Amino acid sequence: MVERISFFVMDVDGTLTDGKIYMGSSGEVMKAFNIKDGYGIHDKLLPNNIVPVIITGRQSAIVENRCNELGISEVHQGVLDKLSKLQEIVHRYNKSLQDVAYIGDDLNDLTCMKTIKAEQGLIGCPADADKELIQLCDFVSAKNGGEGAVREFIDYILGPSAV
Repeated sequence: MVERISFFVMDVDGTLTDGKIYMGSSGEVMKAFNIKDGYGIHDKLLPNNIVPVIITGRQSAIVENRCNELGISEVHQGVLDKLSKLQEIVHRYNKSLQDVAYIGDDLNDLTCMKTIKAEQGLIGCPADADKELIQLCDFVSAKNGGEGAVREFIDYILGPSAV
């Protein structure tokens, strides 16, 4: 399956995190990321020449910091039209949506996911995703968002022992 996947696209809140946003008086102060997801991104996707991509509707310095740690250079925050952004990225690499694996958790991911599925790409979601996404997905993790769901999808694509 890996030979046809060039991009691994992720939402953040509810997918890479548990969806909780901790706010202090000066704004967002904390998000929790699962170390297993990070290992999958940094130590499995990158060595297999799969480009990790973040497309998220929120803007967060915390996400920027985590992406820097993991070597994710395709970080797109504050995006309202996720599908247009994804098409722009894929076009820049001279690829198509069939080369995409996408994991998301809520209705703001639905347009991307339906389009990717129609183009024969792969779509996945955490166990606690919106019911409409769960019914649509090729892969539904046994884990909730922020608890290793991204890593499970990576292992599904690459195989659990791939490095």
